Amino acid sequence: MTILVERADRALPGPEFQVAPKAQLIRSDAEAIDTAHKVAAELALEAAARDRERRLPLTELDRFSSSGLWGVTVPKAYGGAGVSFVTVAEVVKIISAADPSVGQIPQSHLRVLDLLRLTGSEEQKHFWFGKVLQGYRFGNAVSEAKSKHTGIFETTIIPDGDAYHINGQKFYATGALFAHYIAIAGADDLGRAHIAIAPRDADGLSVVDDWSSFGQRTTASGSVVMRNLRVPASAVLPAYAAYQFPSANGPFAQLVHAAIDAGIAKGALADTVAFVRQYARPWIDSGQNHAYEDQFTISQIGDLSVKMHAAEALLDRAGRTLDFAAAEPTDKIVDEASIAVAIAKAATTEIAILAANKLHELGGTRSTLAQYNLDRHWRNARTHTLHDPVRWKYFHIGNYVLNGVSPPRHPWN
Repeated sequence: MTILVERADRALPGPEFQVAPKAQLIRSDAEAIDTAHKVAAELALEAAARDRERRLPLTELDRFSSSGLWGVTVPKAYGGAGVSFVTVAEVVKIISAADPSVGQIPQSHLRVLDLLRLTGSEEQKHFWFGKVLQGYRFGNAVSEAKSKHTGIFETTIIPDGDAYHINGQKFYATGALFAHYIAIAGADDLGRAHIAIAPRDADGLSVVDDWSSFGQRTTASGSVVMRNLRVPASAVLPAYAAYQFPSANGPFAQLVHAAIDAGIAKGALADTVAFVRQYARPWIDSGQNHAYEDQFTISQIGDLSVKMHAAEALLDRAGRTLDFAAAEPTDKIVDEASIAVAIAKAATTEIAILAANKLHELGGTRSTLAQYNLDRHWRNARTHTLHDPVRWKYFHIGNYVLNGVSPPRHPWN
């Protein structure tokens, strides 16, 4: 059976739910990184064409999740590799350098697994971790386009006996279109946030592919609508509980976003070097025969390389700090992890936008031609870096360093 997904102009096939997915089992950090490189090489082949045509990466996602990479954060006690946060960031960066739309899709999946680790019962952990290791994917239905701000949910998740009833509408629902299960955020009758996990084909649940952004085009980050959706209590996580004590959940979500931006920057820089070497012309005053001999171009590539290495080092440092926070989640260590991730996110935001912009400056007018579709790097960087505004990262960093004020504890820090 093929599930049809609504779209303004046509219906699109979603995952075939009667065909159980199969995923390899990754057993170590090194294996995860090696697998990411192999998957990225495949994703890179048609990334530009998928972006140009807004072709949804259904086949590519099946390859990605069947590789076992979507299950690498499952703890060892439940059969997974339990890789470090450093490795998760590296995997996401590698995939995003090849295709940042595909790299973004598992972001909410990974955060749900971390919430499950923190707030799930033993029965829930065994069941859902087992599903993920088989190859099942979680999509997200968290943010709402019409609420006052991103932390307010008009969607309701109301207990009713041994089940919960859900009503509401979501937007920015990255991954929902491609999911086997959708993780839905909403508030109970006391205003507390929960995550309810529902099958993609559940009665009362629909996904609308109305994502029209100029960047991250194939994430299908459109709408999810719940009308009298019923979910058993066994599929509901008390998300609010993860923020009643110090935990790495909030900064982990931000680490993944920083890794996506680092990947965008890395992909843009690689294409800049390739384009300057193959197609760009030297400026008339340089006295050179090739653009790659132009002294100012050489200097700019050097500057970008330094900033790229710095951003990657800060991303790696943030991952290590998060590993400490997960092992010993005290207020102070979690604060330090949040600040380390904020620093990394500031750096990766800046290099992603700068590298994507410099691509055209150094490549020249020819680099803007549609046949190359190199503007996708800038469009992706500009779109994705709007997620959790970096101006607030600078504020929280400064307030912590100058005044000793802890960053707020929520999923966006």
